[in-house]
Amino acid sequence: MRSREDIGLEIIRILKAREGGCASGQGLSLELGVSRTAVWKHVKLLKKAGFSIEAVPSRGYRLAPDIIPFNDIEVSSSLSTEFIGGKIYFFQSLDSTNTRAYEFGRSGCAEGTAVIADTQTGGKGRVGRRWESPPGVNLYTSIVLKPPVPPQSANNLTFLCAVALAETVARFIRRRPSVKWPNDVLVDGRKIAGILLEMDSEADRVHFVVAGIGVNLNMKEGMFPAPLRNTATSVMEKAGGPVDRAEFARALYLMMEKWYKIYLKDGFTPVLDEWRGYFEAAGRPVKVASFNRTVEGICAGVDMDGALLVRTPSGKVERVVSGDVVTAG
Repeated sequence: MRSREDIGLEIIRILKAREGGCASGQGLSLELGVSRTAVWKHVKLLKKAGFSIEAVPSRGYRLAPDIIPFNDIEVSSSLSTEFIGGKIYFFQSLDSTNTRAYEFGRSGCAEGTAVIADTQTGGKGRVGRRWESPPGVNLYTSIVLKPPVPPQSANNLTFLCAVALAETVARFIRRRPSVKWPNDVLVDGRKIAGILLEMDSEADRVHFVVAGIGVNLNMKEGMFPAPLRNTATSVMEKAGGPVDRAEFARALYLMMEKWYKIYLKDGFTPVLDEWRGYFEAAGRPVKVASFNRTVEGICAGVDMDGALLVRTPSGKVERVVSGDVVTAG
């Protein structure tokens, strides 16, 4: 039996296919296998969800294309993936999309299940930092993945997410961004998106990984907290105009699925090779701070496992598996 959300989604898909034309109540009833009264009730719920649906006498229902809400139905209605975003849970406000996605993972949700929030009250960044999550402007989403890999290989997904994010950002700003090891996407040296992975595993296998992604989409410079104004930017600032959040989410999910399939079929090498094409720190001075040490020197790239290589003043190449690149020339 289809859920209320499934029927609402099908109504939006049918109305979108009409491209501004009408779909009769009777036609929707027959196509969906529900009563006309049920169609009317679902249309009322869709209006409440933000969709502008007009009832045209003797013709049926028509969707106004100029008023587009941001919610799970809108994202799903034009999504062309096979499993990423196959089920989307949308919340106006959450403490953290990663926390909720982790709960869904523990309850056995399908791979590709996604969580989106309009705002987060406790958005997570790396190393316990807070991810600023104002409402109405950005994309905060987490995706549950179940790769058949040992726990020590799960960090590969950070690079996969970075590649998918970089490709998606490039599509909207019409130029190539860069990646910062290990988990940021930059434009003109400023952070535009970040990634946070959280894993549930045993010693020899991964149960699931939550890939949390935050993208600054429609933030103006003055909207960033003062400490971030010189280090952060948004897709809108670089694209020169507002970004449709649902369209960006669909593009990101499509790129995530593309690179996840490549990873499952061909391993980490093609993902890492693509990531290196966005990495601009090789050959530059870096300072990497981790929990118990700081490494300074010239970046020598990354090795086949994605560890950062730093040539110190002594000439020794240090292999760094975790930490923050806090300065780079």
